[in-house]
Amino acid sequence: MDKSQGIFVTLEGGEGSGKTTVIARLKGYLENHLIPHIITREPGGIEIAEKIREIILNPSHTAMDARTEALLYAASRSQHLAEKVEPALAEGKLVLCDRFVDSSLVYQGYARGIGVDQVWSINQFAIHDRMPQLTFYLDIEPEAGLARIAASKEREVNRLDLEELSFHHKVREGYLKLAERFADRIVIIDASQTIEQVEYAIIRSLEERILKDF
Repeated sequence: MDKSQGIFVTLEGGEGSGKTTVIARLKGYLENHLIPHIITREPGGIEIAEKIREIILNPSHTAMDARTEALLYAASRSQHLAEKVEPALAEGKLVLCDRFVDSSLVYQGYARGIGVDQVWSINQFAIHDRMPQLTFYLDIEPEAGLARIAASKEREVNRLDLEELSFHHKVREGYLKLAERFADRIVIIDASQTIEQVEYAIIRSLEERILKDF
């Protein structure tokens, strides 16, 4: 695939890690510094992918098979890339995405036990070798993340929030293993800090590793 001149940055983390809040603050930073960008999310970001998101995260769909879940995420990801991410990168923009393929590797591959390599194979077809240049993993103890969700009146509870605590610990374990495996791409951020500290750590890393040449 012809790689464009844009920059692809993703945020990852378990439930309640603060990704949505951090992205809103990063949006302000990018706007203030006149950096051409788009903000998007997975699953979702476009109409077709948002409809798939409704199916995946619907709390009533507890019978969903783990492989079905993985395939739905991959389908959503493929459409999202084709319709939104790749065009923005081709225009030279910075794409900041809430979740990408790492989520599938961790949630379905590791926590659900399908196998990281098996889920990676499914997604290779979906992403056509497109990977982020930089990924921030917001790390927090599952108990703390779930407590944030319980305390928030604005956040809608989804199917993943209803999983057993042991599942969320597997998710964290999977992310830490993935961060070790892809240490050149994944930056671990302590998400138990204040939102200002988290934002500062991400911006500092962005400026050092990517924005200085953008």
